[in-house]
Amino acid sequence: MPLSKAAALWPHCSRKSSLLAHPAPSPRRFLPQGPLTGRIRVPGDKSISHRSIMLGALAVGETRVTGLLEGEDVLATAAAMRAMGATVEKQGDEWRVLGVGVGGLLQPEQALDMGNSGTSTRLLMGLVASHGISATFIGDASLSKRPMGRVIEPLSLMGASFEASPGGTLPLMVRGAHPAVPIEYRLPVASAQVKSAVMLAGLNTPGITTVIEPVPTRDHSERMLRGFGAEVEVEEVNGERVIRVRGEADLRPQTIEVPGDPSSAAFFVVAALLVEGSDLVIENVGLNPTRAGLFEVLRQMGGSIEELDRREVGGEPVADLRVRHSALAGIDVDPAIAPSMIDEFPVLFVAAALAQGTTRTSGLDELRVKESDRLAAVAAALALAGARVEETADGLTIHGTGGDPLPGTTESGSPVTTHLDHRIAMSMAVAGLASKTGVEVDDTGPIATSFPNFMALLDGASA
Repeated sequence: MPLSKAAALWPHCSRKSSLLAHPAPSPRRFLPQGPLTGRIRVPGDKSISHRSIMLGALAVGETRVTGLLEGEDVLATAAAMRAMGATVEKQGDEWRVLGVGVGGLLQPEQALDMGNSGTSTRLLMGLVASHGISATFIGDASLSKRPMGRVIEPLSLMGASFEASPGGTLPLMVRGAHPAVPIEYRLPVASAQVKSAVMLAGLNTPGITTVIEPVPTRDHSERMLRGFGAEVEVEEVNGERVIRVRGEADLRPQTIEVPGDPSSAAFFVVAALLVEGSDLVIENVGLNPTRAGLFEVLRQMGGSIEELDRREVGGEPVADLRVRHSALAGIDVDPAIAPSMIDEFPVLFVAAALAQGTTRTSGLDELRVKESDRLAAVAAALALAGARVEETADGLTIHGTGGDPLPGTTESGSPVTTHLDHRIAMSMAVAGLASKTGVEVDDTGPIATSFPNFMALLDGASA
């Protein structure tokens, strides 16, 4: 549906929405620099940050959060929860969320602008779906191309109704069902976002809502819901995870320390492995086993990644990672590990491009419906930087340089196209460090959605 038609249907769509606002591109050439050394700390985990605000807004009382990722995606979640009645504010280094209780969400007066955040959109669709309110979701050009059908399907079964643009994309209106209907839903594709949307809808649904996962995905929602006092049962039946949430929950406010985001740490881990002479410690990295697949794969390739001071913070395993330059070898990546590192494949492809031998990946259909078609986009970007890449239907095959730097993009040639995808921008920044002449990236602006101080940290670590 054209934006003009959507705006006519849904008058709360502001003309100042991010659909219409396109900041001027901010290109940069990432040049080879010295080894990465010293100690750094990456921003808080994005998945946990989103959920801290959402669940705090559904608790009765004040939730306090430190280490929150203050990227644009998480701030979009905070703005949406404010629009639905919660108080979300920063005081010093701490965020405070005064919740309205499960069932207490208010009708937002304006469209909820999700910017570039697919996580915010899909999870908040779940929250709205079982409340007696309606909400319109809008987003930037990249998010507005991403399909929401996989969330619409189970939430419709629970009684919610939807008006979406063609292809099930944004702008999109959700009309919640109250009371919603509990369902048993088997995920057709591994997706923590779909699982979480159904679980969040289940919080305000009478009875027990069940999600069946044939393939395990990140389990922050299960862990955090339990921490907030929800009744969540998880068991394995015939090799599948069965998750049950008891509805009409009473959530209790929490004090949360958000660990460092492993997806953000991934860029520095790969950079340190690739740049000769590097010896870098990345502090306070979350190592939830449903998120740490990349580090396991890099170790299989020969990467030196040591866990220091392993500990538990707020129910999540955490450690400091010491990463040293290593000679990597290509491997066949087990597709079963994909859900635990789905966001890290772009930077793994960069590591593979400098490994000895060939790296093959498969089972990555999910990457074609991220912020961009990440398989096609990374294949094109790495080829432009001089890597040898073959694209398949569900993965990439990469023939490494054996440790030699990538040629890089020519200064007179075209820059790498990021397609407004923050992870491609950061991955190709890492490729630039491990190149002969540098890599030109067409727009670093999207990096702010998840890692606002990425370039400052990168410059500091390799100074």
